[in-house]
Amino acid sequence: MAQRITIDPITRLEGHGKIEIFLNEAGDVERAFFQVPELRGFEKFCEGRPAEEMPRITPRICGVCPTAHHMASTKALDDLWRVEPPRTAKLLREFLYNAFMVEDHYIHFFFLGGPDFVVGPQAPAAERNILGVINKVGLEIAGQVIRVRRECREIIQTLAGKVIHPVFGLPGGVSRGMKEEERDKFLQTARFAVDFAQFALQIFDDVVLKNQDYVDLVLADAFSHRTYYMGLVDEQNRVNFYDGQVRVVDPEGRQVARFAPREYVDHIREHIEPWSYISFPYLKNVGWAGFVDGVDSGVYRVAPLARLNVADGMATPLAQQAYERMYAVLGGKPAHATLAFHWARLIEALYAAERMVELLEDEEITGDEIRRLPTETPREGVGIVEAPRGTLIHHYQTNERGILTGVNLLVATNHNAAPIAMSVEKAAKGMIKGGQVSDGLLNMVEMAFRAYDPCHACATHSLGEMPLQVIIYNSKGNILRRIESPSG
Repeated sequence: MAQRITIDPITRLEGHGKIEIFLNEAGDVERAFFQVPELRGFEKFCEGRPAEEMPRITPRICGVCPTAHHMASTKALDDLWRVEPPRTAKLLREFLYNAFMVEDHYIHFFFLGGPDFVVGPQAPAAERNILGVINKVGLEIAGQVIRVRRECREIIQTLAGKVIHPVFGLPGGVSRGMKEEERDKFLQTARFAVDFAQFALQIFDDVVLKNQDYVDLVLADAFSHRTYYMGLVDEQNRVNFYDGQVRVVDPEGRQVARFAPREYVDHIREHIEPWSYISFPYLKNVGWAGFVDGVDSGVYRVAPLARLNVADGMATPLAQQAYERMYAVLGGKPAHATLAFHWARLIEALYAAERMVELLEDEEITGDEIRRLPTETPREGVGIVEAPRGTLIHHYQTNERGILTGVNLLVATNHNAAPIAMSVEKAAKGMIKGGQVSDGLLNMVEMAFRAYDPCHACATHSLGEMPLQVIIYNSKGNILRRIESPSG
């Protein structure tokens, strides 16, 4: 008789989810579903509020990446009121944002994704956590992880007032500047962050790249998808987290689109499935072909590996060296190995730390002009940044008084929703054969989604558009009963 395996809850991610795996009579995987059963509804919460409140409201979506929502929202307000912030304000924003990227990337590598490699994918479940990592790498290294995250968060608190719910970005600028003595202190943190980023990459080298079993796992077909990729780039097509244009490349690495934030609606659409509260964006000009990869499928990926795939390089020297080495090991660009997202994440942490130093060494960062007041009548604005988990889009529509009439939030985990579902199913089919199932194998199925560092608190924001369906099948795949919640 066919079997059903449920992983509920899935672990080491932001938000909630479960995996349903259906085996056929031979004990092989027939289908596997990655389901998101939680619902938030922030888009509807925001309607009717003054637009200038958004940088303070949207960080409540997620306690892990509030700075990303805060910055995307702030940039959307710049666009809404057609106001260009002074250069000092831009430097301050980008510096704060890179400090956030450093500390957030280390949350994932050491606390969420890292245990699968540092401790081992099939190690006992009780050891696959941060305590297991500390036991492997030692207390001294754990202390450095804590230090780099603490000092980066102190930067955010100093400039933005709060770490979890920043009060920094304003339409046309920021709420406070940086003092010279603060810059000196922040430089010490930034330089330490550069050293630690190099050290973290060395850990990855020692633990993963020098272990042939791990390298084989990273390169395994069970953890590979040939998709399109999307990410922000600067004028030289280099990675940039704070500003730039959105670039899209195909599975061969060829550019197929490069557009300004306001043009995203010409390139992205959302597909809905009845079995999940998350939407599945796809490339409008390619089309939705289902949960499949390849050049004929509009499925695309975002987040660290995707950003490196769309870029022609990194904007800082040490990160560029690490970038070149990664692609040399992986066999060239673009790399399609899902588990390589972890490696790319560490390269990005190095870039962010180097960029922090560059920004602090710009004398204008302590300038006095930190805001230009808006004068235009608001109507519509779009702001895009690269969140740790990928491209983050905030789109606001208002009346002439700036009261929100429409809000669309396309977050990183939304963009990656279809690839995550595909990755989980492909990993399940690759790992589970002949009915042989173990805790370690199921953890390796979970590794397929952890590489994306998903945040479902952010992603399940649409309310009333996705009626939930419960479909009950018998062992032959026939529908016995269908239960639907009301739509709208």
